[in-house]
Amino acid sequence: MATLIAPAQHSPVEDAEAVHKACKGWGTDEKALILILGHRTAAQRQQIRLAYQNIYQEDLVNRLESELSGDFERAVYRWILEPTDRDAVLAHVALKKVSPDYHVIIEIACIHSPEELLAVRRAYQLRYKRSLEEDVAAHTTGDIRKLLVALVSAFRYNGDEINARLAKTEAEILHDAIKDKVLNHEEVIRILSTRSKAQLLATFNRYRDEHSTSITKKLLGEGDKGNGFSAALRTAIRCINDSNKYYEKVVRNAVKKVGTDEDALTRVIVTRAEKDLKEIKEIYYKRNSVSLDQAVAKETSGDYKAFLLTLLGNED
Repeated sequence: MATLIAPAQHSPVEDAEAVHKACKGWGTDEKALILILGHRTAAQRQQIRLAYQNIYQEDLVNRLESELSGDFERAVYRWILEPTDRDAVLAHVALKKVSPDYHVIIEIACIHSPEELLAVRRAYQLRYKRSLEEDVAAHTTGDIRKLLVALVSAFRYNGDEINARLAKTEAEILHDAIKDKVLNHEEVIRILSTRSKAQLLATFNRYRDEHSTSITKKLLGEGDKGNGFSAALRTAIRCINDSNKYYEKVVRNAVKKVGTDEDALTRVIVTRAEKDLKEIKEIYYKRNSVSLDQAVAKETSGDYKAFLLTLLGNED
């Protein structure tokens, strides 16, 4: 369930005028911006952008970029984008890093539905005039390139039907690959990138039943030999197996490391606030005996803190 608190009805014109007023003059009224934009759905935010463009002949995104700064600006910028366009931006930023952040690419490829992933790929191509697959291939190498290109190119079957015999066979293929330390085997990549999520869950469950341990725990002991491939496999499996638990770990690592990882924290809260952030918060509390709201409040500050807490559903 979503944590976003938004009105059922709103006036895009009035919101656009209020946002313009908040940006007018010598100082920006950040609290007013948070009050409006932090309480609007994706559809409502796009209506505000359209109204703002029509009234002031200016792109609201560009205006906010010029008015805000730092982590707050990045969070608001990513929030106000249409979700598929936002994912395209997140993927591009991840690929442009000195060491590409393949976790972001895997999240987008493995957590989205086939139709959602296709929409992100279209948005990426429209924005950057290149395909997502092309840029993934250009910014990665070796086995990780093979895995990521296969994942972002996938269009999985999205139904609930499973083949139990196939699950048993492919669980053994995965087991043999781990046992023989050939994680980069083409069959491993084929299975993870082509099978439906329902079929993969059946395979992962069969692996656990047959070998009395989860496949991710087994992979954890295999090491990466310096290239991060087994870590990439674990990320893909976790995203497919239970995305909420995966996201909980991302935010836990983000707030517990020395120096908060604002990029990861922002990514999870902004992308999941309208989807399943409530469940992620519940998992976080059970895992850490402290609420995610409290953790965010402790590790962030200022307008950035206020904005994230608003998206988390904190009304204080």
